[in-house]
Amino acid sequence: MKKYFILVVIYSVTQLYPQSAGNTGLSFLKFGFGARNTAMGDVGNSASNDLTALHYNPARLSITQNNEVIFTHNAWIQDVSSEMFGIKTFLFDLPFALGFNVTNISDIEVRQIPGEPISKFDANYFYGSLSTAYKFDDMISVGATVKYLYEGLLNDESTGFGIDLGLFYQSPIKGLSLSAAVRNLGSMNELRNEATKLPSELRAGPAYNLNLDDYKIELVLAGEYQKYFDADDHLNFGIEILYDKLIAVRGGYQTNYEGRDMTAGFGLMWGNLKFDYSYIPFSLGIGSANLFSLGFKF
Repeated sequence: MKKYFILVVIYSVTQLYPQSAGNTGLSFLKFGFGARNTAMGDVGNSASNDLTALHYNPARLSITQNNEVIFTHNAWIQDVSSEMFGIKTFLFDLPFALGFNVTNISDIEVRQIPGEPISKFDANYFYGSLSTAYKFDDMISVGATVKYLYEGLLNDESTGFGIDLGLFYQSPIKGLSLSAAVRNLGSMNELRNEATKLPSELRAGPAYNLNLDDYKIELVLAGEYQKYFDADDHLNFGIEILYDKLIAVRGGYQTNYEGRDMTAGFGLMWGNLKFDYSYIPFSLGIGSANLFSLGFKF
């Protein structure tokens, strides 16, 4: 039975994230948080402008002064779905954010021989996180996130902890910022016989905000270098065009993925309420991903 369990685990991981899997697990940690970020090529480290920064770069939590809540539904490929929730407030003049991610892979089939499956099961993943940031001055901020992690596969489960560290720099050039983060440092307890390795990564890149006041347009251009410690390097690029603080159109491009490259989406704003959508098409006949986010500032 052990060899069949191993095959199921491998299947689960590859279903979660079929590109550049390397030799790590918990690939749900690679999913983007917030439809705005994923529509822009997943450049959240460089361009996140709300509490979704808790997922990408906690230092960026210091750049906005609002309390916020956000919910994201991620309908990923091959019966994978994620629900993500975040809330941000201020204590002692510091931003604090709580984040949650529940990811599920449904109806994974178990077979001992070719033919009809002998049973089915769901794989379940979870993290809960606490983030904060400290602003040294108008130019430099640092941040940190601590995460509790859980994975459950068949009759086995494991827990662990992860840490993210972030840096944000607002350059003297108006509208130009630089951001860098190291994510998913930590470890898990053993899952049956072996501990799952976290998908640790480094992200760094710039973002440029340009206001065309005469046309009521705000333009965001962003890019970042993404290095998974066990897998391929990626370059991510994104653009957002926001008109009159009401409607935004977005696009992105990601390099060095076997199954995808382009991303797209839009956003609608009504005062402090916003709705965002992103679409990520995959090749190889494995479908597409659709993300929906609803956020509120207060």
